[in-house]
Amino acid sequence: MLGEAISAARPTVRTYRNPVYDGYFADPFIFSSEGSYFAVGTCDSKEGVFPMLRSADLVEWEPVGPVLTPPPSNLGTHYWAPEIAYDGSRFTMYYSVGFGDRSHRLRAAQSNLPTGPYVDLGIDLIDPNRCGFAIDPSPFQDLDGSWHLFYARDFLTGDAGERPGTALVVDRLETMSRLAGEERVVLRATKDWQRFMEGRPIYGGVYDWHTLEGPNAVRHEGKYYCFYSGGRWEDESYGVDYAQADSLAGPWIGGDSELPRVLRSVPGKVTGPGHNSLIRVPDGGEFLVYHAWDAAMKARQMCLDKLLWTPEGPRCAGPTRAPQSL
Repeated sequence: MLGEAISAARPTVRTYRNPVYDGYFADPFIFSSEGSYFAVGTCDSKEGVFPMLRSADLVEWEPVGPVLTPPPSNLGTHYWAPEIAYDGSRFTMYYSVGFGDRSHRLRAAQSNLPTGPYVDLGIDLIDPNRCGFAIDPSPFQDLDGSWHLFYARDFLTGDAGERPGTALVVDRLETMSRLAGEERVVLRATKDWQRFMEGRPIYGGVYDWHTLEGPNAVRHEGKYYCFYSGGRWEDESYGVDYAQADSLAGPWIGGDSELPRVLRSVPGKVTGPGHNSLIRVPDGGEFLVYHAWDAAMKARQMCLDKLLWTPEGPRCAGPTRAPQSL
């Protein structure tokens, strides 16, 4: 089943080294199904729309091929950040498509198999006339079986201390392809490290623009955690932090740290680690899966490091480049 640990019926690879895949593979999302791990992510356009990888151990990855049957090209040419949910009958891929950084819409595609092909359902999850820029959809199933969709969208105004920019919200899924229209704010940007660009010309004005994106929610010991990435994805400001709540309805507490607490750049060694997902391994441990830039700053590559639940909150053991145990 999606999200469950893989059976330890095969030999275990005991060490690995980041990146775990040499190709371009940004915004990685990993899930498990039918005894294998699968990864999808944002890739170079020449590789097709959402190439998928398969692995038995999270270390050795083989290409499956492009898995999304694209919708009409008039919706856009940039495809970002796919994530996949399994509801017991079908696999649903959530993603955004648009024209660069000014226009993006949320879509859903479905398949009977984890490897696709995923066929776009022909509908926008959010009316683009109401919200012209929404990205990074991330499905979450609560204990009662209900499904919810976290995503990022733009805000120009807010309460005191909330800065203009891209921020995090959540809505309930009435079906796997229809939102309830009960959007709630999870977190707005309030700190300098979350700045994307000073003096950004956008929406007919100029803003000190901040970015929170890449939400990924989990439940741990009775509380809800929404991991997210903040800052500018192209430089060392980018990193992973989290918000915390007692229920999906909130209030969500977080975003008040002066630096990202879970994962951040190591100057001169690792730049821009972020946009994570989580995967559980057979011994019950969890790994944070994320991307980081290669040394030449030409490609964002898939990495993974252990997630640690500490008394101070979740922390990642990375970013690492030396050999690690799995």
